[in-house]
Amino acid sequence: MILIVSCLKKPKAKEAKQHNILFIAIDDLRPDLGIYNNTVVKSPNLDAIGNEGVVFNNHFVTAPTCGASRAGLLTGLLPRDSIDITNEVFSEKIAKQKDSPKTESFVHFLRQKGYYTVGVGKISHSPDGLIYGYGDEIGTEWELPKSWDEMLLDLGNWGTGWNSFFAYSGGKNRTDENKNLKPYEKANVSDEGYPDGLILKTALKKLNELSEKKEPFFLGVGFFKPHLPFNSPKKYWDLYDRNQIKTSPNPEIPKNVNLKSLHSSHELNQYKKGEEKASLQKPLSEHYSKKLIHAYYASISYIDNQVGKLMTELEQLGLSDNTIIILWGDHGWHLGDHRIWGKHTLFERSLKSTFIIKAPQIKKGSKVNEIVSSIDLYPTLMELCGFSKPNRLDGQSLVPLLKFQSPDWSNVAYSYYNRGISVRNERFRLTKYFRENEEEPNIELYDHINDPNETTNIAKQEPMIVQKLLKLIDQGDFGIYKNKN
Repeated sequence: MILIVSCLKKPKAKEAKQHNILFIAIDDLRPDLGIYNNTVVKSPNLDAIGNEGVVFNNHFVTAPTCGASRAGLLTGLLPRDSIDITNEVFSEKIAKQKDSPKTESFVHFLRQKGYYTVGVGKISHSPDGLIYGYGDEIGTEWELPKSWDEMLLDLGNWGTGWNSFFAYSGGKNRTDENKNLKPYEKANVSDEGYPDGLILKTALKKLNELSEKKEPFFLGVGFFKPHLPFNSPKKYWDLYDRNQIKTSPNPEIPKNVNLKSLHSSHELNQYKKGEEKASLQKPLSEHYSKKLIHAYYASISYIDNQVGKLMTELEQLGLSDNTIIILWGDHGWHLGDHRIWGKHTLFERSLKSTFIIKAPQIKKGSKVNEIVSSIDLYPTLMELCGFSKPNRLDGQSLVPLLKFQSPDWSNVAYSYYNRGISVRNERFRLTKYFRENEEEPNIELYDHINDPNETTNIAKQEPMIVQKLLKLIDQGDFGIYKNKN
């Protein structure tokens, strides 16, 4: 087993033990779980966390791409620069501030307060926390150089973190195969026949070690699936009857939109042996759509089983009652919605993701319908742990919602991508694009009471609502699109 380890000088631990924190990040996990009323997907262990905690029904990320979304969550900040909405935000910005006195993430903050911090798998953007390209040798610089006591990844037979991330069974990977692969695989292997099983194995070992420590711990476990390729052991595919799987309820391009708001599904289409190519010209066939959704659901079930084993170990070690558990998907995913297969849009499907918190003394089995953002986690953890939050954070603590104290909640979430800013409130999503030459339409408005699938842009029909929400857009506009017209 190859483990990548960062050993940094440790601040003195606090005498009084705080709550431990288990943070579980699941890549590309939209709210397609039983706890979110999906009656087909098999996710009993993830659902169990929701039944023991608080489920957020309307959680939105700051950007529909992995690195930028994770940066928003970890820093508690909305984007101020164009680099902040790219996957390079860690390598090109945060890592280069390692000599700055500023706290780089909430993990770093907890470490400063005496927590022992361990990351296993993908927590920032890179699968192993190191900076290097997909086909390069393993890097030597850390994306979060001040945050971790240990950063771990079992590379198995795949050799590098990125090869592991795009792994196929038997040690194959997307890069070495030059993408001459299908976007899914069901191999007759054990859970450890793919990297997520190895991530679980490492997390279990580390959890046992952390249980013996005197100081509180933060353990981040970042699973790769259901990110493409949709690969998982065959036994998880066998859980499903494909005839019961439903295709997208909104497979058509929304009315009254500029096609630049959409994309041609390159993330899926780059797999050269896919049976069909997605496009905006027509939906994929029902047969192939169901096969891909089947693969996505099997990947969820694979991760669900890993999380179940992690929860069992936490319970057996006697840590459950003093551990805050965060379950988070880094963004959503279009499964044929709007003829798109992927993320990278400012539509609801790309921005809405799984978010569940289970914490000591918090009411169990509840659901929150207020609009919340990933940037709210940082101040929430500070309050749950009894720390004063840094003044610079953009997010607001979710603790009042967790305790159902009926606060004066803002109900606003901002997202940024594709030269656009989108704001979501209780009823509407308004998106403004800063396109060259102001190509029309550059304003989109969707009514989530009457049109939850965002099938029709009603901006021209509702000018008063647009003007009201544009004022909110202005509040979230930090000038990241420098060459606005």
